[in-house]
Amino acid sequence: MSTVAPPRPAAVPPPPARPSLGARAWGQWLRWWRRLTAMRTAIVLLFLLALAAIPGSLLPQRSLNQNAVRQYFADHATLAPVLDRLYAFDVFSSPWFAAVYLLLFVSLIGCVVPRLAEHVRALRAAPPPAPRRLPRLPDSGELATPLPGPAALDVVEEELRVRRFRVVRRDGVAGPELSAEKGSWKETGNLLFHLSLVALLLGLAGGKLWGYEGSILVTEGRGFCNAFQQYDTHSSGALVDSEDLTPLCVDLVDFEAQYEEDLTAASYTADIRYGGPDEEGAPATIGVNDPLRLDGDRVYVTGHGYAPRFTVTLPDGTAFTDVSAPFLPTEQATMSSEGALKLPDLGAGVEDQLAIEGFFAPTGLMQGGVLTSIDPRPLNPQVAIRAFEGYLGLDSGLPQSVYSLDASQIERGRLAQVGSANLAVGETLTLPDGTAITFTGVDQFAALQLSHDPGQVWVLGASIALLAGLLALLLLRRERFFARVGPAPGGGTVLTVGSLTRGGGDSATSFAELTGRLRAALDERSPTPSAPPTGGAAPEPEVSPRDR
Repeated sequence: MSTVAPPRPAAVPPPPARPSLGARAWGQWLRWWRRLTAMRTAIVLLFLLALAAIPGSLLPQRSLNQNAVRQYFADHATLAPVLDRLYAFDVFSSPWFAAVYLLLFVSLIGCVVPRLAEHVRALRAAPPPAPRRLPRLPDSGELATPLPGPAALDVVEEELRVRRFRVVRRDGVAGPELSAEKGSWKETGNLLFHLSLVALLLGLAGGKLWGYEGSILVTEGRGFCNAFQQYDTHSSGALVDSEDLTPLCVDLVDFEAQYEEDLTAASYTADIRYGGPDEEGAPATIGVNDPLRLDGDRVYVTGHGYAPRFTVTLPDGTAFTDVSAPFLPTEQATMSSEGALKLPDLGAGVEDQLAIEGFFAPTGLMQGGVLTSIDPRPLNPQVAIRAFEGYLGLDSGLPQSVYSLDASQIERGRLAQVGSANLAVGETLTLPDGTAITFTGVDQFAALQLSHDPGQVWVLGASIALLAGLLALLLLRRERFFARVGPAPGGGTVLTVGSLTRGGGDSATSFAELTGRLRAALDERSPTPSAPPTGGAAPEPEVSPRDR
């Protein structure tokens, strides 16, 4: 009985070979890499980065002030959408700004790291041999001396070491020679400058990624804790979580503003207490340029204003005593302010809500029947208020400013004006339903800003290093000096010397001074001073025609 062999499995084709870069592709890639890591490219990218930051300084940014962005859209309805498509209101988080930023990083690192390795090798290497034709150097000359060659080189070496040259002596093809150099710190300063620039950019980027800040208006006797929900406005980096915020609470105990004779603000000082959420807190006094400094956190005073106090008494006798809200200044010279006080919990229904919108004058004066202020100090505080009753719309889910009433509620008739009056301290406005609103006084508020920037110390250190590197780059000179001895026609030795200087300065004058000092030292060591030429003039070192 015959058996049938099973079918042989089909051969599996081998996987396709991965394409490899050819020599031409590698050469093109290397050419682009050299262009990107050239110092000229880094300078161009740095200029582009500064140019790209200009729109972020001129236009409002969403990360800093969304209200200003909305106002810009309202004022420029045609231009604003075009600018928005170009990320003009989100400059520092835009793709094109990030592209320039990253390219600058790559260019600087690719440019500095190879030069750093080369500089380390140069520091460890001896000065290069003297050129074969020393008279062709920009500064060169000859010195005759009766000393033998080794003794003449000893004198030159001693003088150069006093001037802090690194000196190496060799037996060259044309005779014994000496090579010396100094000023390697100039290149060190150049590399330090560029490395510090990289560190500065890294510190700024780290501060943006892990940093945050929040602003809030705090009335005297009140405070806040470091939580995004409590801030009026806040911004945070992409890597910041709410759990990462520093547990810190600040209470405003007292605020004082001092003014010059012309009524301009001289200084703001705020007495505060700060500490953890469950701590009593430590006292401190902060000002505009004197913030509270903690580990990585800063609390600044950025402004101030007034918060009028009111006592609201309902017809049934229920009283809400000394309720207040910050009124925002509309004129810094007189601190005239506008604001609103919202009282949503006066009754059982949503229609039993009360709001006070008004104008506050620290030093009030009636001019033509209109209340105005003539002084930023609270010498005669007065308010012009309008009272509204109805539905405030606070639970509608739509955002609204805490410093003004929702105009849409007034337009719909859900919030109606029920009274108005100009009040001094102690005066009362009585509404038709019997509700009494009494102006009881005024408190001051401080605009506080809490900033957390973990890159501040890094940026400070990088800035100091950058300035040190720049000073070394501008003030130091890289200089090389060469000397070779040969026999003189009438006996003795002829020293052929030359110098090569980089870094600016008058190299010819410096070379003449050095050779003059060498001439004097050689004469001091000589058994008999070299004879001056005819005419009695002291011999001068010959210089190349280029120096003339």
